[in-house]
Amino acid sequence: MTDKKNIEDAVFKTRFARHYEELKSIYSRFYGEESPYFDELCGQMEKWASERSEDLKKLDREREASPDWYKDQNLLGMMMYTEQFADNLKGVKEHLDYVESCGVNYLHLMPLFDSPEGRSDGGYAVADFRKVRPDLGTMEDLSDLAAECRKRGISLCLDFVMNHTSEDHEWAKKARALDPEYMNRYFFYDSYDIPREFEKTVPQVFPTTAPGNFTWLPEIQKYVMTTFYPYQWDLNYANPVVFNEMVNNIMYLANNGIDVFRIDAVPYIWKQLGTDCRNLPEVHDLVRMIRMLCEIVCPGVILLGEVVMEPIKVVPYFGSVEKPECHMLYNVTTMCTTWHTVATRDVRLLRRQLDTISTLPREYMFLNYLRCHDDIGWGLDYDFLRNFGIQEVPHKKYLNDFFTGNIPYSFAEGELYNSDPRLGDARLCGTTASLCGIEYASYRCEKDMLNKAIGFDLMLHAFMLTQSGLPIIYSGDEVCRLNDYTYKNDPNKAEDSRYLHRGKFLWNDAADRENQDTVAGRFFSVLKKLEDVRKTEELFASDAQMWTIDTWDDAILGIVKEKNGKKLIALFNFSEYDKTAWIDEGFVPYVNLMDGEKIVPRGVNLPAYGFMWLKGC
Repeated sequence: MTDKKNIEDAVFKTRFARHYEELKSIYSRFYGEESPYFDELCGQMEKWASERSEDLKKLDREREASPDWYKDQNLLGMMMYTEQFADNLKGVKEHLDYVESCGVNYLHLMPLFDSPEGRSDGGYAVADFRKVRPDLGTMEDLSDLAAECRKRGISLCLDFVMNHTSEDHEWAKKARALDPEYMNRYFFYDSYDIPREFEKTVPQVFPTTAPGNFTWLPEIQKYVMTTFYPYQWDLNYANPVVFNEMVNNIMYLANNGIDVFRIDAVPYIWKQLGTDCRNLPEVHDLVRMIRMLCEIVCPGVILLGEVVMEPIKVVPYFGSVEKPECHMLYNVTTMCTTWHTVATRDVRLLRRQLDTISTLPREYMFLNYLRCHDDIGWGLDYDFLRNFGIQEVPHKKYLNDFFTGNIPYSFAEGELYNSDPRLGDARLCGTTASLCGIEYASYRCEKDMLNKAIGFDLMLHAFMLTQSGLPIIYSGDEVCRLNDYTYKNDPNKAEDSRYLHRGKFLWNDAADRENQDTVAGRFFSVLKKLEDVRKTEELFASDAQMWTIDTWDDAILGIVKEKNGKKLIALFNFSEYDKTAWIDEGFVPYVNLMDGEKIVPRGVNLPAYGFMWLKGC
């Protein structure tokens, strides 16, 4: 036992020595050369490292030996709400067979830590980072689920809310009681003078539902900074106690088996008067320190940055080769541009977006998705769209009208979120299936329309699986879950239309996935084949070269991927009409990966909303 302890101590010291100088340098810039909190942090990290279980230490060693494990093309993700999928954490554990049947080996559970009902922002107002919501279970249940996932080779991802706490958090309660130690963990002001200066340069996140960046607390006669909602108090990372304690929360969860931390709202975590309080250099230093501390204590853990911006602003969160920050980032712009393409049947903006991504180093890892728990915001490249006479405000209105069914030829069934009539702006909610027309066609018993809608949904999933990176399926999309309008009957949810696509998982639909006479069965069988092809064909690897090609039809997207001398041509028809992709790859036959048919890739015919994966023979 002593020898083993000595070896583990030596491993920890080696990891720490690798990062010590840089870690100390950054920490000192924030908190001073002589800060006692640095030594305290080092001691805490040594404690967390020693307390990691044997199987977690084993996993750390394996992943250190294969540091790109999360880039494996065999990885396929699914995100879900615990309570909607299986009531509680024990229920999720009992249904892991279903998760595996979907080909999923990366499971993202939406916020599940203790938060006040009705003031939780979907769980992002955390009252206790070390306590599971009582209705979902306990920390022991979470640890047990993580252990079972580990046995099955499933990586478990959780959200970690860095920017703020709930006003019900222990720190906030003590701050409200005017304890100066805890008030210094937030941003409090006696008058509106300083908040007024902040408001001059800091944009509002929710100008209609939560205007302003500060909340007045009449019971203590003070203002507190609340970037998102009044019940979410922004943390002050200029205070070393805040940084140390939040890192301790990460380590606590890592030692309970969490593999991936989705760092929520990371661009917002540093506040500085006279700036927009977004993407400041200090944010990158803080994330860099967290990355180093994880590599010291739990190198099997990875960081997923939630940075909802265009690629040029997202890329810095990868850091550099020498000083990496996040392991993965969301490909949010491609997601919203995809839905723009659905509504316009014009792939030119999507091509531009994909070509931008393709110019980035292949080491950069993006998380790709069609839908998630959140709304769709129309953060498009309007400078580019203006070349085609498209203006931002009327185009946003068109997109929202299309996806809410307010245009005669629309098939979509969505709802607006956070609508701002003053600015002519709004965001969009709805499940993938409902936005693709499956709900519309099903309720009208339009067989041909339903066939097209199912094909459209499958084409979009094929497109997502073609992109370089980690694909994530939103739970229920695999069986074409439709919008759930029952949220309007719940007073705690009725004002938030995002619950339209956060409905209860319908296990009858899951059972139908085996029945080819059902929508779920027809869709699931093809989706599963898509997933299997992706896992077995090296051309779908994240490090394959990728670029777009002309198809001479603005409704058809053409993508080429190459690796080790092999070539894939992927074609996607965003039109409701049969089309021809006017490509010319010579007379060498390619094979259709979905049915094995050989095709000469010259003038390829595609059905309405159809796609093809063609591999060079």
